[in-house]
Amino acid sequence: MPQFDFANVFWPQIAWLVALFAVLYFGVVRATLPRLGKVMTAREDKVSSDISAARAAKEAADATSESYEAGLAASREAARATIAEAKAAAAKAGEARLAEAHAKAEAVIAEAEARIANAVAEAETALRDVAAENAQSIVTRLTGAKPTIAAARKAVDKRNAA
Repeated sequence: MPQFDFANVFWPQIAWLVALFAVLYFGVVRATLPRLGKVMTAREDKVSSDISAARAAKEAADATSESYEAGLAASREAARATIAEAKAAAAKAGEARLAEAHAKAEAVIAEAEARIANAVAEAETALRDVAAENAQSIVTRLTGAKPTIAAARKAVDKRNAA
């Protein structure tokens, strides 16, 4: 077998292997390395430009988000102020209605108190007259002498004063 005859075959095969390897290596390296370098450089440039564009877009989005949040906060404060004003106006209107109702109630109470005072005065007068007439009839039955109504009223007034 000629493959295993290393004394005659080995050195020429090694020489051809080295020669072909050198031709292929330098041919491939010289032909593909510049192209490969260009592709890698282009890819690196593309990635770095994409990263810088993404950073710029993120900064713009952050600025927009901050302005949106600031506007939202301002709107909330304006809404709170409007609600506070509305509450104050409602409270003021409620107090005015309450004061008006209180004044009406006071007027009704004063009128009722005046009617009660008049009724009490009339009742006292009527009671005084009834007491005077009863005193006159009692004195008449007990003594037989009929006192005047004025004298009976005087005696009732004297007794009530005591």
